Amino acid sequence: MRRREFLRGFSSLVAASTLPTLAPAAPERPRIALTMDDPATSLSRNIAWRDANRALLDTLQKWNLHIALFVCGMRVDSEPGKELLRQWDEAEHLICNHSYSHFNFNSEKKSYDDFAADFERNEPLIAHYRHFTRLFRYPFLKEGDTTEKRDRFRALLKQKGYGVGHVTIDASDWYVDDRMNARLDQQPAANTEPYGDYLVSHLLDRAAFYRQLALDVLGHEIPHTLLLHHRMINALYLDDVMSAFSDKGWQWIDARRAFDDPVFKRQPQTLPAGESLVWALAKETGRFEDRLRYPGEDDSYEKPKMDALGL
Repeated sequence: MRRREFLRGFSSLVAASTLPTLAPAAPERPRIALTMDDPATSLSRNIAWRDANRALLDTLQKWNLHIALFVCGMRVDSEPGKELLRQWDEAEHLICNHSYSHFNFNSEKKSYDDFAADFERNEPLIAHYRHFTRLFRYPFLKEGDTTEKRDRFRALLKQKGYGVGHVTIDASDWYVDDRMNARLDQQPAANTEPYGDYLVSHLLDRAAFYRQLALDVLGHEIPHTLLLHHRMINALYLDDVMSAFSDKGWQWIDARRAFDDPVFKRQPQTLPAGESLVWALAKETGRFEDRLRYPGEDDSYEKPKMDALGL
């Protein structure tokens, strides 16, 4: 008996000593989806909207990526606007609600009734598209300056079957575009590449900030949603942006896949409500005041940097 026990024990030791050493698990690759606000048939005098629209769609097709397009009705309430949206729908991108008039819900001048009516006004413009999706994005990411406004509108969204098209990675691409177009208005032959370089650097910086903040708040990776706008700068440099993120280890995923994650059902109890979802979740804890600025992103943060670079 003792001999058999010894042999069994010896065999186990031998087997264990010959097992291959397992390499440490590779770190989880961060995932990111693209969302785009404010498609429009008037961008700037420096690019035709059809050219910009085609460039954006071609880049997304190249990457085999489907995004969420958040439509503000006043910018596309025309025959050309229908043409624009039809192209995005045919390319199988999500067509989502971004209100009709782009009101700031944190303004004391905008009541719940004003905002709710404007939200409802927008739906008939987009509801007939095949890829219409009941996601709503608050203009300026502002979700209400009072508890009553915030909670009443959240209840309306639930009643209408809508989710919130939260942003996790906020940024100021629109401001880079404004600066680039101001330069082109003065110097039509100006080189736009420095603006593209700035855009890439800016977006990577904000992505790193919000990713780390999410890890610190939630303790795990989440699928991120990046906010960009239907602007000339992205028509020119979206491919560079996507390549840079991929090179930094980010994995691009379809927007629908990102928004299916439970984190996008969270409703932070902050006031004034809004900003990036990650920002709001961090604010709600009260533990990250030294890392949070208000608003989360704004032109005032980028102006001195771009001034110093002569952009």
